[in-house]
Amino acid sequence: MDDWQFAPARELRRAFILDDSRLGPIHWYRPGKTAAVVLSVDDVFPGTSRSAYESGGDLEKGALGRVLWLLQRHPQLKLTLFVTPDWRRISPTADRLWRHVPLLRERLYLARVLPKGTMDLRRHGEFVAFLNAMPRTEIAIHGLHHINRGQAVSVEFQNRDRAACAAMLAEAMRIFDEAGLRYVRGLQPPGWDCGAALQQACRDVGIDWVSSARDIVTAVARDARTVMSGLSGVSMLFPERIAPGLLHFSTNFQATSPAERAFAILEAGGVLSIKAHIAKSVPGHLHLDGVDELYMNYLDRLFCEIEQRFGEAIDWTTLNQLATPLSAGASAPPTEQRAAAVAHCAA
Repeated sequence: MDDWQFAPARELRRAFILDDSRLGPIHWYRPGKTAAVVLSVDDVFPGTSRSAYESGGDLEKGALGRVLWLLQRHPQLKLTLFVTPDWRRISPTADRLWRHVPLLRERLYLARVLPKGTMDLRRHGEFVAFLNAMPRTEIAIHGLHHINRGQAVSVEFQNRDRAACAAMLAEAMRIFDEAGLRYVRGLQPPGWDCGAALQQACRDVGIDWVSSARDIVTAVARDARTVMSGLSGVSMLFPERIAPGLLHFSTNFQATSPAERAFAILEAGGVLSIKAHIAKSVPGHLHLDGVDELYMNYLDRLFCEIEQRFGEAIDWTTLNQLATPLSAGASAPPTEQRAAAVAHCAA
């Protein structure tokens, strides 16, 4: 058994980044900063308007162009794009006939899927070059194919063991490397799910941080814990170490959230973590936080108000920039253990 433990249980979540006795401003902000703003966008892949839906493939003429407009409007703003290396899911809803057949429905894809390799980034050089050239933007991992067999169509890592999760993460990073995409060692698991096996696998392959929990309903308080999507019981406002060498960041704001929630998070000294999905409408589903003109205009107005209210006290940063100084002193698995894990993934 490993000499480190992962923390699905509340009593194991005591390696809290903040001093338990002092839930004040966070010490790793840059000097003079008392709170932070981060913006992340999920489901980015080379799908164009000629595909089932546009998810970044139209470059500046599509959803990424709207995100670039927001970046241009706010020179202090930074961005994390969660990119899927070989996206396969067409619809997020189970619509295949065999979804009603016991035994079969847990073994087959219940939603329409693309052939493997269709959206492989190694085949989309122009898209990769565009992402690499985006200003003040970091790329992080969003699964491998963003699809799963069974009822949980998008929850890619669900019911997989540690070795399988590690193999998928290793393959995702291999595609990024071979495509020439610059990326950071962070993960947003599809479907928000981040169980113990995936947490362990992240450490095996060198993932430094994850963003799993989403809570846009719990009242803002410095000790607020998540109860909505993904990990439950982690800090809603602050980074938390859920395992040695693995940090977690919660999402706490989206398009449907009132501006007052954002102000309250910043006044509490927390990280205002804003989420968007690159596509507004996909077959069978409408993303309330999809990147459309309305959402970008809302964020534009919100950021203007934050600038006026808080001035220079806000650290406009990224998830990885927040994680880096915290991860530097964290424990890591022995070199031979990590090498063995990567070798297993490649096998």
